[in-house]
Amino acid sequence: MRIGLVSPYSFDVPGGVQFHIRDLAEYLVRAGHHVSVLAPADEGTELPAHVVPAGRAVPIRYNGSTARLLFGPVAAAKVSRWLEEGDFDVVHIHEPLVPSLSVLALWATSAPVVATFHTSNVRSRAMQAAYPLLRPSIEKIHGRIAVSEDARRTVTTHIGGDAVVIPNGVDTAAFARAERVDAWSGGPGRPTLVFLGRIDEPRKGLPVLSAAMPRILAAVPGARLLVVGPGATEAARARLPEEVRAATEFLGALSDEDKASVLASAGLYIAPHTGGESFGIVLVEAMAAGAPVLASDLAAFQRVLDGGPSGTAGATFATGSPEDLADRTVELLGDPARLRTLATLGRERARAFDWDVVAEEILAVYETVSDAGSVAPLVTRMRPRPTRGLRGRH
Repeated sequence: MRIGLVSPYSFDVPGGVQFHIRDLAEYLVRAGHHVSVLAPADEGTELPAHVVPAGRAVPIRYNGSTARLLFGPVAAAKVSRWLEEGDFDVVHIHEPLVPSLSVLALWATSAPVVATFHTSNVRSRAMQAAYPLLRPSIEKIHGRIAVSEDARRTVTTHIGGDAVVIPNGVDTAAFARAERVDAWSGGPGRPTLVFLGRIDEPRKGLPVLSAAMPRILAAVPGARLLVVGPGATEAARARLPEEVRAATEFLGALSDEDKASVLASAGLYIAPHTGGESFGIVLVEAMAAGAPVLASDLAAFQRVLDGGPSGTAGATFATGSPEDLADRTVELLGDPARLRTLATLGRERARAFDWDVVAEEILAVYETVSDAGSVAPLVTRMRPRPTRGLRGRH
């Protein structure tokens, strides 16, 4: 099958959507499909062979963060050329309402279209304003996917209709086999806490965790915090109280392998996000690596943690509350048996999000829309039955 994937966000500074697209593309290539990814990126950016850079993106505030988007006549010409050369059986557009390559591809394509909605924002004025202009193009979409129930509600609120819920995928085996690193591991009386996220983005929750740390250190003086992610580390360090600064190490942006090792080395992974999350892929990564998880009680996070057959796979605290975060952290650090149980349940729960499961469900949607062509029924309500070994024209 010839598959075109479109990313609205730049591959220069990867985020959750870009990682999802990258990993899906790699799975599809391994499965024998012809795959091409179109994404904003400077020509000199190091990219996989199947990623086509469409040009430099512009940073724009979007959905509570800064997104790097690409629009305009030059970008539109590149999209049209990519579509013509690709001759795709299906074009899979991510975030089709984002004013970037996604909208341009939706306007230009005549191939069967699958769209994945990642955003959770039921009060988006931008989406409400854009919908009337994009409505004719949205009718081209024959397969709608939402990565979570929260993203699905965004679709039903702003577009109407429905979407199939297929979660983000994770290469759980890569995280499960990650090795613990002595320099990042804790020990009796000196547990290692791990935060992973963009440092300069307040909704990722580092300010909440930083405010909780004095209380945590008062109860567990040997605790150490590892902060993983891109951003202005020196400015973030300077904002910390002296005792917290001494207990915190900023590791910056790490490779996938090192990120997995940090998670595998964690005594407790903390996700203090304050909002704007439609899924919680970082929770799945931490659970797959064997880290016990403590997360803010966002609905999206609770759905990731609570769906397992053995019960809740992680602990939660009141979103935005440093006091509750500190209390729950101290409580868990004082209960090694509970931490071991959470780690075991987390590994079990993470398997539901493995790419072997997720990608086959996405392929089932591809099969439905490509077989029917321009008269494909709208795939929204029934979650497709996975069909393994799907092959098409190469």
